[in-house]
Amino acid sequence: MAEAYIVDAIRTPTGRRKGGLAHIHGADLGAHVLKNIVERNGIPDADYEDVIFGCVDTIGPLAGDIARTCWLAAGLDQSVPGTTVDRQCGSSQQAVHFAAQAVMSGCMDVVVAGGVQTMTQIPISSAMIAAEPLGFKDPFSGSEGWVARYGTEPPTQFKSAQMIADKWGFSREQLEEYSLESHRRALQAIEEGRFSREIVPLAGVVNDETPRQTSLEKMAELEPIFGCDKVTAGVASQTCDAASALLIVSEQALKKYQLMPRARIHHMSVRAEDPIWMLTAPIPATEYALKKAGMSLADIDLVEINEAFASVAMAWLAETGYPHVQTNVNGGAIALGHPLGATGTKLMTTLLHELERTGGRYGLQTMCEGGGQANVTIIERL
Repeated sequence: MAEAYIVDAIRTPTGRRKGGLAHIHGADLGAHVLKNIVERNGIPDADYEDVIFGCVDTIGPLAGDIARTCWLAAGLDQSVPGTTVDRQCGSSQQAVHFAAQAVMSGCMDVVVAGGVQTMTQIPISSAMIAAEPLGFKDPFSGSEGWVARYGTEPPTQFKSAQMIADKWGFSREQLEEYSLESHRRALQAIEEGRFSREIVPLAGVVNDETPRQTSLEKMAELEPIFGCDKVTAGVASQTCDAASALLIVSEQALKKYQLMPRARIHHMSVRAEDPIWMLTAPIPATEYALKKAGMSLADIDLVEINEAFASVAMAWLAETGYPHVQTNVNGGAIALGHPLGATGTKLMTTLLHELERTGGRYGLQTMCEGGGQANVTIIERL
């Protein structure tokens, strides 16, 4: 089978809610990474064959196939199409899978996979709220099949995070200790300039705005959210504004445009389990991916698992036994933000650059997603 290569991977800084990127239209935010990808790599823009972007809550400025709009807003060739993917939090990781599959099948040679989210302008679950005047309070109510199988109470990420903490026996203090470490790692990474090669500054924002100088004492003062007793804003991912993108090409494109591959897509898969638990799927998905790839975690040099909540990453670490010291080494979404549809390629961008910085060979990325799903991607640094 043909190979799919990563030639470039970039992202904007993560702008905190109501921060330095809050005023930027989603199309312009995504256009920024697309324009930089094209300018940095010397492929004529008319030669790009598709733009596949992840995005969630695609209403308002994110509606109307934001992938296509971002490309046009960047001033790039009108003949290039775009399509928008929604696999909830894993949307842009799935965009990578679709792009790589297009290249590996021989259908395409040059594809951009990325994502964009403007969570200041379009808060999480805005699409559900927008549907309320039409008589739909959530995506599940009114479905006879869903109610017969899962009951009338809709699943929530907060309830899932609490259920995970309870099942694995994590105390609130342990969740907060994990979160504090995420901030510590992120602040150290910024101080050492580890993100400088992957970030394309925008609107005067050069570094991620989200990491905090916090403490266990400050986190202990936060009120639990939505009826939980362990889950607070301090142990949850931060809402933010960001875009990210990867350039994925074929071997033929490498030769034609004289490009240097930085990594190879080694494995892609996606699995799912109970949607009520929702956030536990990275555990079986990782096991499935490693089996399909003929690998073990001992082969993996670095892991990026999205820190939707501290309990999600902690449960994955507990079940897999993988070293925390090799996981989210520059901090995770608790400190660096979770821009929903952009997070998948944001994490992969960081994973690639960190493999290059440390000399590692294999990196694994996974993340929990709405509906109880989880993508897993393994890349090989070249």
